Formats: sequence, structure tokens, C-alpha cells
Amino acid sequence: MTPGWIAAIADYLHAQASVGAPKPTVDSRRSHLQHLARRIHSEPWVLTADELVQWCGSQKWAQETRRGRRTTFRSFYAWAVETGRCEANPALALGKVKPGQPRPRPIPEELFEAALLKADQRMRLVLRLAHDAGMRRGEIAVVHSDDLVEDFIGWTLIVHGKGNKDRPVPLTRRLAFELRALGYGYAFPGDDDGHLSPRWVGKLATNLLPGKWTLHTLRHSFASRTYAVDRDVFAVQDLLGHSSPATTRRYVVVPNDALRRTVDAAAGESVRAFGAGRWERQGEVDSQSMGMRA
Repeated sequence: MTPGWIAAIADYLHAQASVGAPKPTVDSRRSHLQHLARRIHSEPWVLTADELVQWCGSQKWAQETRRGRRTTFRSFYAWAVETGRCEANPALALGKVKPGQPRPRPIPEELFEAALLKADQRMRLVLRLAHDAGMRRGEIAVVHSDDLVEDFIGWTLIVHGKGNKDRPVPLTRRLAFELRALGYGYAFPGDDDGHLSPRWVGKLATNLLPGKWTLHTLRHSFASRTYAVDRDVFAVQDLLGHSSPATTRRYVVVPNDALRRTVDAAAGESVRAFGAGRWERQGEVDSQSMGMRA
């Protein structure tokens, strides 16, 4: 990166932090802007709309990745215009990106069990928090003993989610026991403000999982399994910390038995309707025939 880009990104991130932007958001925007800065040939305040559009168009990004980059670039250049660093926002030329089609990818249970067998005690807990509590890597990284709350039914974890939004997630007995056994402090101590960084949590988990499977696919598994219990998308939405049930739908594989019951029920109604119509028509034909014979 050039000195101009380094200074621009640093100033922008300081501005984001000054208004209380969540650390995961700041980290994501840093990553997005650094990726751009290392590959674009213009300095930040002379980059044109055409250059930015052409560069973004040449990237082979997934739809959700493209949406995230557009959000970052528009925010970065809006700040630059507000602070007098540039006259126009080139990112306004980036058109709206539609959400991709839902493609939930719950990890097969046998692969999850195999990963548990390979993992040490710390990483087994990481995997279970994603699989059995539906937590993101950034949420897992900051789990602290202060977040454990007991009620009359059992133990609940206060999860620190995206956008500085906390949510209660009931814990299984196994998870509650393992977290309580760790004692006071962060569950996963490290050098990122006292805990492991979200990126490192994700990397360690991915090293245990085969092929295309990542820690986030364990969250998809949690979403699909919890939805299958009562078919309550709003309960799953709350457990996952989504702002919209439309987002939750992207995580859930609808059980095949539900689809089959729907098809069978619809087919049954059609058969009854067809049968009733057929017998009514047959009755009319029989009546006409009797009249002709008379």
C-alpha cells in the first residue's frame, strides 16, 4: 500500500471508532479497504467512479462479499467527502447488489464428529459453541465467565453479537459445564484485548474441518436443527441474532418431511376435488342416459 492509502485508511478507521462502530465492523472495513489499496493503481482521493466500478466488476466475489465491499466503499468515501478530503463520492456509482439465493450449508454430522475427535479441549469447545449454540467466530472469541447467567431452568450465555447487540442463548448442560469449568476470565485467552482474535478462531477451526467446511457452516447446522424442532423461524432468528427472518432463511435447510407433507396434502386435496367433479359429471351422464331410454 502507498503512504496515501495507509494514512487514509487509518484516519477513516479512527473516525469509525470515535462513533462507537463495533470492533468486528472496523476490522472488516480495514480488510476491505486494504484489499482495494493493494490492487488499485490510483491514490484514494483521485480514484474515479469508473476505475472503482471497473475494478469491482472484475472481482470474482460471492454476492454477499460484493454487498459488503460496496457498503464499505460507500461509507469510506462518504466520510472523505464530509471531511473535505475529496469532492465527490466515486462509490455512489456502485449499483445496489441484490442478495444472493439462500444456500444453507449445514455440515454433515459425521464430519462434525470427526472434527471433534481431532480437536484438543479448547477447540472442541469452539466447535461446540458454533454447532450447539449457533455462535459466530467473533462471538466465540470474546466469551467471558461474566457472560454466564443461571436461571430456574439452566444456564444461559449472553452473546455479544454484531452491531454491539447482545442476546441470550440457552446452553446445553454439556456447554454450561465446560464453560463454568474454565474459571474466571475469557474462555479463549489471547493477544487481542485479552482474548483470541475472531480471525484466529476461524482459522483454527477451519484447520480441523475437511474441504469446504468452515466454522460458519456449523452455525448453519445449528439453524437447520433448531428450525426442525418447532418450525419457528422467529425463535431461530432470535437465537442467531439476526435482524430479519429473511436473513435466517438463508441459514435454514427446510426438512424434507415438511416439503413432502405439503406436497402430499396438496395432492390429496386435488384428488378429492377431481374425484368429486368426476362423480358429479358421471351422475349427470347417467341421468341423461336414463332420460333417453325413457
